[in-house]
Amino acid sequence: MRTLVPLFLATAVALGSFALFAQAPKGGGAKAPHINLKVLPDDANLVPAMRTFEVALGVMDCNYCHDAAAGKDSDANPKKLVARRMITMVKTINATFPDGKEHVTCYTCHRGAEEPAMMPKP
Repeated sequence: MRTLVPLFLATAVALGSFALFAQAPKGGGAKAPHINLKVLPDDANLVPAMRTFEVALGVMDCNYCHDAAAGKDSDANPKKLVARRMITMVKTINATFPDGKEHVTCYTCHRGAEEPAMMPKP
């Protein structure tokens, strides 16, 4: 029960942040484009998507995938490269469903843990 409370709170924060980050920038100024995006679009859903990745992996820290010293645009952290492969895998799996809906997410396998849940050993 104790482990469910932080996960619930993290999910609520991540979902609640969607409305906050999905709004257009105020003041009419253009925002600087994100650099080095390979599998995700640079749109209003980028930051909320990153927040859902954090929740799905239970990390709640951008530096899990991003290299704090080298900057968020850097590919220095190998976990960022793994994340790209996983995002591509999830998109490929979801593309096989004819209804166009999202059936698989990071949470499907990770369930709030850095390592995906595996089958129990016999």
